[in-house]
Amino acid sequence: MSESIWNYPSAAGYTPDTDLTGYKVEATDGSIGKVDKHSQEVGGQYIVVDTGVWIFGKEVMLPAGTITHIDPDAKTISVGRSKEQIKAAPEFDKNKHLGNTEYHEELGTHYSSGAGSGITTPTPPGTPGSLGETSHRA
Repeated sequence: MSESIWNYPSAAGYTPDTDLTGYKVEATDGSIGKVDKHSQEVGGQYIVVDTGVWIFGKEVMLPAGTITHIDPDAKTISVGRSKEQIKAAPEFDKNKHLGNTEYHEELGTHYSSGAGSGITTPTPPGTPGSLGETSHRA
């Protein structure tokens, strides 16, 4: 994986200046919602997905590198992550996390390492860099 998790993969079919707002987003195992916001900033590209009833009306941020295919005719985006991997991501709050470097690093680490790792427990909100699950053993 030589492309950054924060850039649209060249094979995904992203065309710069395309408005992805409203596109339906599909995980590997089903629909997760629609794009509410997206970024075209090189090195910081992402989509924010309104999950509707799927996870009780929350929004999730997905780095552009998780996108595997964009279909402009059907207005759908496919991501190479399962619903469980997306649910297990650090919780997103658009008022705190848009442009937040620490959150972007934490999320990037989750999705870079989570591409098949079977992550099942979410990182508690506000816990920077807590992917290393070390306990305090004596």
